[in-house]
Amino acid sequence: MRIAIQGEPGAFSHEATLALVPNAVIEPCSVSADVFKALSEGSVDAAMIPIENSLAGSVLEHFDLLLSHEVRVVRESLLRIRHNLIAISGTSMENLDRVYSHPVALAQCRRFLGAHAKMRALAFYDTAGSVKHIVETNDGHAGAIASEAAAHFYGAEILQADIEDNPENYTRFFLVRRTAEAEIVPGANKISLAFSVENRPGSLVAALNKLSDLGINLTKIESRPVHGKPWEYVFYIDCQLHSREDGSSAFEVLRPHCAMIKELGCYREAGKTGNSD
Repeated sequence: MRIAIQGEPGAFSHEATLALVPNAVIEPCSVSADVFKALSEGSVDAAMIPIENSLAGSVLEHFDLLLSHEVRVVRESLLRIRHNLIAISGTSMENLDRVYSHPVALAQCRRFLGAHAKMRALAFYDTAGSVKHIVETNDGHAGAIASEAAAHFYGAEILQADIEDNPENYTRFFLVRRTAEAEIVPGANKISLAFSVENRPGSLVAALNKLSDLGINLTKIESRPVHGKPWEYVFYIDCQLHSREDGSSAFEVLRPHCAMIKELGCYREAGKTGNSD
């Protein structure tokens, strides 16, 4: 299966993909829009996208892209995020005066960086890309913060492992396929929906009360602005289900209260194992 990711090989999306689909062929893309373009055009079979981090919150762009493309979420996974200080082989920590990484990764390693004031934190476009950069430039005074997989992929060395501030650091990923090819998932017990409601008092509460009446547990709600319509919003929700039929019931009870509603996917809820099994 050819699976598109955003970022360089060795990124956390790469790691999450191989944990879920071990024999996948990874197709790296520079930006998330290219991931969805590749999927929509059929040059890949699926895409693996991060949707939420337990510390940094939601990846908002990906909600918009899920809504605007004919795709469905077919699997969910949780990946424990372990940040590592990485350098080219033969470099010691005392030699480093710069550390590159994605801004979120840098923010999640503040205590480590604060304890090593000599290391100037520099934002980079991608965690794995920062490792690629220091290896390609053969820079013995620069480090990178990224995954163990990135260190192995680019032939770099881990100087210190697990430097993140909080060990309860997980990223939730969605495996996404084209709607026409999205299989019905056996044992599906979670659904993601996007909807908008009429701009009148109590409309959102009325819609959510219908889910409550079904005994469906709402686990997440996120609002995003509607592009071109100031102060109008799309709501994204995740719900736990007792059965796949509950997902159809949720869709039907929400429909009368919604100006727009779309199922983004019905899948099995992931545990903290790095995969959904």
